[in-house]
Amino acid sequence: MREPTAGGIIFRIKGADVEVLLIQDAKYRWTIPKGHIELGESPKETAVREIAEETGLKNVQVLSWLGKVEFKYRRQDRLVLMTTQVYLMKALDDHEGLQKEKWMHSIRWFSFKEALDKIEYDDISKLLLLAKNRIKVGEK
Repeated sequence: MREPTAGGIIFRIKGADVEVLLIQDAKYRWTIPKGHIELGESPKETAVREIAEETGLKNVQVLSWLGKVEFKYRRQDRLVLMTTQVYLMKALDDHEGLQKEKWMHSIRWFSFKEALDKIEYDDISKLLLLAKNRIKVGEK
């Protein structure tokens, strides 16, 4: 069974620092916000919608596609292949408040170093490093 999803690595500029937004999922693992692609929706549209639903951030700009992450897991008696399209997104309003969904344990801005330490998924960590490089050179 295939499960297409999309999400984003969201960052903001705070003075001279760059911060990344992570969510803590139901299993207490820190990750990026993401969700299932709905019928008729592009992965980019899904990423924007899921960010709004899971974080409360509605004022974001999609800068680029970073890559995809694939992993398998077992759901009851089925093997599921989840593919997540990941986008680099900039939060445009520093005063926009965060609002986590009920199933989440936490949501928080981290420095890049802290985010890399918190992320438990190697593929997401690699995309986070790619995001840092793109932000550094100002790629849009």
